[in-house]
Amino acid sequence: MKTRVSIVDDDEPTRKILIEVIGCVPTLQYVSDYGSSAVALRQLLADRPDVVLMDINMPEPNGVECVRVLKRQMPGTQFLMLTVYQSAEHVFAALAAGATGYLLKETRREELVAAIEQIALGGSPMTSAIARKVVQSFAQPGSARPTFEDLTPRERQVLECLSQGYLYKEIADTMGIGVPTVATHIRKIYEKLHVRSRSQAIAKYLGHPATGG
Repeated sequence: MKTRVSIVDDDEPTRKILIEVIGCVPTLQYVSDYGSSAVALRQLLADRPDVVLMDINMPEPNGVECVRVLKRQMPGTQFLMLTVYQSAEHVFAALAAGATGYLLKETRREELVAAIEQIALGGSPMTSAIARKVVQSFAQPGSARPTFEDLTPRERQVLECLSQGYLYKEIADTMGIGVPTVATHIRKIYEKLHVRSRSQAIAKYLGHPATGG
């Protein structure tokens, strides 16, 4: 089944490029695009996309507020911010509003496609510079340290791969398993560590003292 993708960005050339990228990938299906967040708020619910690529710098309401409203109406849809903003303030505002991923517009096409496929499988893709900001924020001294005893050896191996920046397919190839199996392991890791995203899981992993096993 193809992943249905919609685009919300007030820059028409950007929308055209994104439509072209989506159209070249057999596993993705272009659904709709909007140059106005106000129009998107009226139409996206009927479009039923699996993933929405959302810009932040939009005329009122901005992309973050748009996500905040739409996520309540479309809890099953994943919102991937695609923006030029790198500040921690923008990142955390977007994540708090309900975005599941955060990429910069300078992201290469193949990385964007991988991110869309990853977010559809339950991941939380982020540009590496953005992920570092999130990791740093969760790894502050004195933060609670989780226990990892409940993770299986395979889940620990997956988490180690995540911490090294591997994509789902790269983890699958490394471990000799399928991508859906990787997604299942990651969902279980999130549940056991009480986190909601890849970045939070990595932050807890990096802040955890090394243990045997």
